[in-house]
Amino acid sequence: MNMSMPETVEVDPADAAAAEQAAQLASSGAGEASGAADGLARALVVVVDDRVIHTAQPTDAGDIGPLVAELLTEAGFHVDATVGVAADEVDIRNALNTAVIGGVDLVVSIGGVGVGGRDVTPEATAELLDQPLPGISEALRSSGLAAGATDAGLSRGLAGVSGQTLVVNLASSRAAVRDGMATLAPLATHIIREIGGV
Repeated sequence: MNMSMPETVEVDPADAAAAEQAAQLASSGAGEASGAADGLARALVVVVDDRVIHTAQPTDAGDIGPLVAELLTEAGFHVDATVGVAADEVDIRNALNTAVIGGVDLVVSIGGVGVGGRDVTPEATAELLDQPLPGISEALRSSGLAAGATDAGLSRGLAGVSGQTLVVNLASSRAAVRDGMATLAPLATHIIREIGGV
């Protein structure tokens, strides 16, 4: 599993608007949660995509990883890395578990939440969760449907706490990511505070 720092990418106006909205919603204090030395809550992005096994640089499976990293940064998180893994249950579970063991506050997985044969992210995630948080999953589905992001609205993605880390599965379309991050940012900030006892 290769890890690299996310690249700075240009985002389209809709993505910029989503980042601004997420930042405003999270302005109540994501940076106050325990995390990186700079005081920001730490996050890691896991992109689930079979294309990663066919490329020299696994994090280059489209531009979804950098987009999520950008939105997380705008929402007040320090993004440790973007990791690409194949749509394999063991690989996904290992990537998520590595993030949990590494002590990040939030790990967001992108992709593998549909009904296809290779959509196994929820199964990989379920085994790691100490406390499922179905309210977050439902909020992401509801807001996704309302925003017209069909894959988000029909997602089987899970959310919950593993150890001291919030784990969330998102669908992989740009619309699902933009809407999902706007919905998730304030919820994640609140839960990270609770986990940290702040």
